[in-house]
Amino acid sequence: MEIKEWYMEYRIHKNRPGLLGDIASLMGMLDINIVTINGVEDRTRGMLLQTNDDEKIELMGKMLKKVDNITITAFRTPKLVDILAVRHGRYIERDSDDRKTFRFTRDELGLLVDFLGEVFKREGNQVIGLRGMPRVGKTESIIAGSVCSNKRWTFVSSTLLRQTVRSQLSEDEISLNNVFIIDGIVSTIRSNEKHFSLLQEIMAMPSTKVIEHPDIFIKESHYTYNDFNYIIELRNSPDEEINYDSFTYNTEPF
Repeated sequence: MEIKEWYMEYRIHKNRPGLLGDIASLMGMLDINIVTINGVEDRTRGMLLQTNDDEKIELMGKMLKKVDNITITAFRTPKLVDILAVRHGRYIERDSDDRKTFRFTRDELGLLVDFLGEVFKREGNQVIGLRGMPRVGKTESIIAGSVCSNKRWTFVSSTLLRQTVRSQLSEDEISLNNVFIIDGIVSTIRSNEKHFSLLQEIMAMPSTKVIEHPDIFIKESHYTYNDFNYIIELRNSPDEEINYDSFTYNTEPF
């Protein structure tokens, strides 16, 4: 049978000596492999498991529900947020009303880069919006995520070093395996007709596009919020307000 991965998470009520060993022994007897294990948030432990027998997973879940010292809080095919939670020991903050929005602060750049790297590995069309104030690390995170996913990046528009507005790309740059970086303000407010034609061509490609300042991009173009697969918010601190009024029409690097 095919080997499948599972994510299991449990909350510890009484962390008695030998608790983890008992759980690991049960999995060993059922021939369920523990791929990764880590503490996730307070008194919660997450595990990535592998087995080729779904019945064994079901049996283990039923048995662990009878253990008084723990409560099973998740048992599912692992999502990206589960994999990253086990790696980093914490969950990514998500908007309670909009589940496609993920929030990071500048001191979580490592987690953000890991998240982007995993997303960039996926094939096909995906559009990621990245909100944030100037100099918070947006473009640097995209580049680092591209490196993690072993993909090249192509600037379609940018103000990283100087204002860049591309009207054409080389054959290597137009590859579907590239990550296309678009500044939503530059491409919609400060561009020309040739650039916008190139932009439409790229947006129609089955490839990964990352758009900084997605709200301005949506406001000033015919694209909508529904075109985005993910929206990422990057702040210097959790309470920082992302406000475009102060820099939408100037030429400072973002």
